[in-house]
Amino acid sequence: MKKYLPLSILFFGIIYIFLIPSEPISLKILFKLIPMLLIIYFAYSQKPYLSTKYRILIITGLTFCMIGDGTLIWFVVGLSSFLIGHLFYTAGFIVNWNYSHIRMVSLIPIGLYAFFMCTNLVHALSDNGQENLTIPVIAYTVAISAMVFTAIMTGNKWAISGSILFIISDSILSWDLFVEAIQYSNELIMITYYSAQFLIAKSLFKSKSFA
Repeated sequence: MKKYLPLSILFFGIIYIFLIPSEPISLKILFKLIPMLLIIYFAYSQKPYLSTKYRILIITGLTFCMIGDGTLIWFVVGLSSFLIGHLFYTAGFIVNWNYSHIRMVSLIPIGLYAFFMCTNLVHALSDNGQENLTIPVIAYTVAISAMVFTAIMTGNKWAISGSILFIISDSILSWDLFVEAIQYSNELIMITYYSAQFLIAKSLFKSKSFA
C-alpha cells in the first residue's frame, strides 16, 4: 500500500483539480480533503524518520492545513487554521535547524518578498474596502515567510522545496484574490499546494541534508 501512496495522491489531486465541479460545495470540499488525508498518511508512513518531535510537529501542521482546506469558505477561519499549520511547520524546521552562512543569506530575498507582498496586499485591501483583513493577511504573510526561512535553514531538500512551492501557491492565491486576476489560478494554486504538502511530508524521511 505504501508504495502506491504517491500515485494515489497524484490521482485524487488530478480528480479534484480538473474534474470536480464547483457545486455542490460539500462534494468539492470532500474531494479537496482526500489528497490531504493521503498525504498525512504518507507522512505517518515515513520510516526511518528524522525525530519523534519533528514528526509530531509536521503531521500536526499537515492536519491544521487540512482543516484550513475544509474551512476556507469562511476565509478568516481557514486562514487562521493555515496560520497555525505554518507555525507547527516552523517549529518543526527549527528543531532541525542546521546553520550555515550561505543559507542565512536567504533571509534577504525572503524579507524583500514579505515587504513586497504586504505592501501590495494592504493597498489592495484598502482599495477594496477590506481593511478588516489587513492584520490577518499581514500575519499570515509573515508566518509563511518565517516558515520558508526556517525550512531553508534545515538544509533538508524536501522541506526547502515544499516550503518554496507553498509560498508560491499562497502568493498566487492572495494576488488573484485581492490584487489582480491570474489566468488558471485555481489549477496553479492547487498543483503547487498539493506538491508542497507532499514534499513537506517527505521531509520526515531520514536522508542526507544539503551541505
